Amino acid sequence: MPHDKKLSVNAVEASRAVTEARRLQSERERTYREQALKLYPWICGRCGREFSGKRLSELTVHHKDHNHDNNAPDGSNWELLCLYCHDNEHSRQLEAQAPGAPGAPVEQSATFKPFAGLEDLLKRKS
Repeated sequence: MPHDKKLSVNAVEASRAVTEARRLQSERERTYREQALKLYPWICGRCGREFSGKRLSELTVHHKDHNHDNNAPDGSNWELLCLYCHDNEHSRQLEAQAPGAPGAPVEQSATFKPFAGLEDLLKRKS
């Protein structure tokens, strides 16, 4: 099999896999989004703006625990947020996890000192 055909077959398979993954994600989102819109008033849980008609698409479902697979039927892990508040929520989470942020995991500094005895060795040779 020529090299070009092998690449094109892999590209086709990859494209199919991506398309299928996007379809499944869209299907899953549609399901919990529809449920959330039935459960909750069409108001952003942060800024309080109301949404209806064409602007309803600006209201998103936010997973409180940030686990998109945790979709309890009672909606206890969801809240409706406008696009702006939703982006802000995820930005705040990323900032909180950044190195140096309060409560972020602290990186351990190295304890091994490879040149610790070098000065003494150099003095001996002189």
